[in-house]
Amino acid sequence: MAQLLQLHARLLTDPPPPSILDPNLAAVKLISACSARANPQHATLVFSTLPNPNLFACNALLQALALHRLFSHVRHYFILLLRSQTLIPDEFTFTSVIKACAGLAVFSDGEQSHALVTKRGFDSNLFVRNSLVDMYFKFGLPNVARLLFDEMTVRDIVSWNTLVAGYCSCGDVSAARGVFDQMEEKNFVSWSTMIAGYARSGDLVVARELFDRMPERNVVCWNAMIAGYSQNEKFSEAIELFRQMLRFGGVAPNDVSLVSVLSACAHLGALDLGRWIDGFIKRKAMELSLFLGNALSDMYAKCGCIADARQVFDRMRERDVISWSIIISGLAMHGHGDGAISVFNEMLEHKVKPNDITFMGVLSACTHAGLVDKGLEFFHLMKNEFEIVPKVEHYGCVVDLLSRAGRLDEAENLIGSMEVTPNVIVWGALLGGCRIYKDIARGERVVHRILELDPDHSGSYVYLANVYASLGRLDDAASCRLKMRDNQVVKTPGCSWIEVNNRVYEFFMGDRSHPQSDRIYAFIRELGMKMKLAGYVPDTSLVSQNIDEEEKENVLSLHSEKLAVAFGIISTEEGATIRVVKNLRVCNDCHVAMKFISKIVSREIVLRDRSRFHHFKEGKCSCKDYW
Repeated sequence: MAQLLQLHARLLTDPPPPSILDPNLAAVKLISACSARANPQHATLVFSTLPNPNLFACNALLQALALHRLFSHVRHYFILLLRSQTLIPDEFTFTSVIKACAGLAVFSDGEQSHALVTKRGFDSNLFVRNSLVDMYFKFGLPNVARLLFDEMTVRDIVSWNTLVAGYCSCGDVSAARGVFDQMEEKNFVSWSTMIAGYARSGDLVVARELFDRMPERNVVCWNAMIAGYSQNEKFSEAIELFRQMLRFGGVAPNDVSLVSVLSACAHLGALDLGRWIDGFIKRKAMELSLFLGNALSDMYAKCGCIADARQVFDRMRERDVISWSIIISGLAMHGHGDGAISVFNEMLEHKVKPNDITFMGVLSACTHAGLVDKGLEFFHLMKNEFEIVPKVEHYGCVVDLLSRAGRLDEAENLIGSMEVTPNVIVWGALLGGCRIYKDIARGERVVHRILELDPDHSGSYVYLANVYASLGRLDDAASCRLKMRDNQVVKTPGCSWIEVNNRVYEFFMGDRSHPQSDRIYAFIRELGMKMKLAGYVPDTSLVSQNIDEEEKENVLSLHSEKLAVAFGIISTEEGATIRVVKNLRVCNDCHVAMKFISKIVSREIVLRDRSRFHHFKEGKCSCKDYW
């Protein structure tokens, strides 16, 4: 780009005579080069210096702007072209303009453009007709799009692929498959579009069958299947397929591949693979684009390495509000409230306007750090200064903030004054406060509210059962369990993941599917005896079943995070950090147990639960028992 700018400067300061170099021809070349280097702003600047732009220069600019999704700019320059009255748009003009109308989803503009196409006699042009078919699909009018396709006397593979992609985008995968099966010729785009269509509809089995049937694959096809797994929360499968791509694919991953895999790594806590990808980016001298940088930073933050996340952030040439929000949310998850607020202030100094996600990060930072008044201050700042209308998630965060601090009356009053209808999450935040501060009367009242909204809310039944069990009301506790069974309410099973030797292992409560189960269980028994000698007392009040104390202790010892940690200890070298991710909130007993385990085995244990990180070291937790 630097050399391109030098050439442009030379053309401006010492222009050759038009007889030697036509200014419009030079402009077309410069605009195309700027577009190829993702610099449409400079392409626009090149165009603005032309005294008499011709249609070729106009088309080059419109194409560059459309390519980079600057659709409102395409519309602006097209209107200027029409007003000039000296230039008559051609098929290349309309191809870019129709793409912009589709991107803006403005039906009236699309209709007018279609009318102009017909008036100018271009609607039988192959490229224009393909663009029109795509546009009507994006307007949500598949019947019109199909009619335009059926009227085509000449079609190419782009025409067929546009039809397949259009039906997939409308959610009609069966219609897309019907077209796909009719195609005499299929290319990589055809296959990857169909795979992505099935993946978006959640049918990963058929998506994988198509993927496995492909005669050959390029990086786009691999990306479609990897992204399909990742977007459907099949993170282990996404990682495994990425490994296959590296071993047998014969193609190098690109930034799209890496973004999907980094997302999977972030969810599973697969730090080793995430670090390998970071090294791969550096070895290949890949540009740390906005999306790739955000994905890498997010991976480090969600794998418990917030300092590494900040280093990636500092390496990025371009940052947006999401980049800042990732760091703020990462600091929040680690309980660094003051650090999150400091980064938020730094963001404002850089003139980046926060959005609703940013404020979710700041509010959760205040929640995890117990900064109640600061959190309320940010909540009012969001509404009053930045005019961001609070969503139900923001209210839930503030209710959680107040509830954790024991200000239950304020929390309940806030729910009553909400501008949006409170949902299960908001009431659940208040229920959490009732659980912490043993406000049984309020808790029962809140549970009834939750069950009105969601009769299948397992947490409410479990809460009541545990409350009744702790009060010695075992018949009532059993009644709650029976209601769950009769209403076919299923509790979300606890699940934990741990990465060992570049492989992610999954554990459920009482899981015996692992090949080393006997060794894991033996180690847990051995660890249990050492913990009791050190003063650990199992919190059997968390087990509501009517069984004896020894059985309750056995149930607690088999929670998924304990199995994962035990496996991590016996499978890694002495002193190595153990990193575990859990899908639910860590229970009180496991939280206490992890503190004892970290001291006994002299290991740091990093546990990420549903809402935050816990760093256990030498018998203490980074959350200071406030979570």
